[in-house]
Amino acid sequence: MNYFSDLTWQESIKDAIDILIVTYIIYHLILLVRGTRAVQLLKGILVLVVIWAASTWFDLYTLKWLMNQMFTFGVLAVFIIFQPELRRALEQLGRGKLFGRTTADEEEFSREIGEIIKAVNYLSRGKIGALIVFERNTGLNEYKESGIPTQSVITSELLINIFIPNTPLHDGAIIIQEHRIAAAACYLPLSENPFISKELGTRHRAAIGISEVGDAVSVVVSEETGQISLAINGQVVRGINEESLISKLYEELSPSTAHKDKKTPFWKLRGGRKNG
Repeated sequence: MNYFSDLTWQESIKDAIDILIVTYIIYHLILLVRGTRAVQLLKGILVLVVIWAASTWFDLYTLKWLMNQMFTFGVLAVFIIFQPELRRALEQLGRGKLFGRTTADEEEFSREIGEIIKAVNYLSRGKIGALIVFERNTGLNEYKESGIPTQSVITSELLINIFIPNTPLHDGAIIIQEHRIAAAACYLPLSENPFISKELGTRHRAAIGISEVGDAVSVVVSEETGQISLAINGQVVRGINEESLISKLYEELSPSTAHKDKKTPFWKLRGGRKNG
């Protein structure tokens, strides 16, 4: 009570600013791990904290001793477990991007989509299998590290050359991250959805699988039919036409439309059919 009675308006403003800054930092740290497996680990840590609090409250000596030992070594374990997220945060901090998403100029983004569409159409005509994954909010670093790092500018010629059969990088997926071809020949998790059509092979299951574990967008070219497919949120539309593909990529990935509330229902895309 004395604290509030002795509080001056200058101290009130200072405390309010202090709280806002801490809230802002916590909010962006939550955004950093949102949609990653770190969320589940944080839930596990929260359960341990609750158990420790209960053992202290009820004075359960053995359980409290055990929890204290776990917390003693837990700090080191946290650094090991959250190493990918911590590294990502430090990288973004070093680039000055921790508190904001990287956004590309609309003209540059249009160029990138044009290059991707040009490459996908070429691969489709030649029935050359391809899998291109676009990172969004959920980080794909663990999958990127399974491939060969490239950090290359997006060009149709490079995309085509990567997927040409019998070349070192053709087997696997390309991950596009921060408007660069971050890595090629990446291994992705396969979807275990039992309702996926038996016609779909490993490439399509990988496209669906990566869209199930996060919010990535995947474009697939079938090696058997040359058919182009698009996978988002665990669903895939097969045989999508060029117009619908461009429209959906703009809708999901464009810096100016990334936060729109209303989006085209995925199953209503023209020129394709829903599967999975």
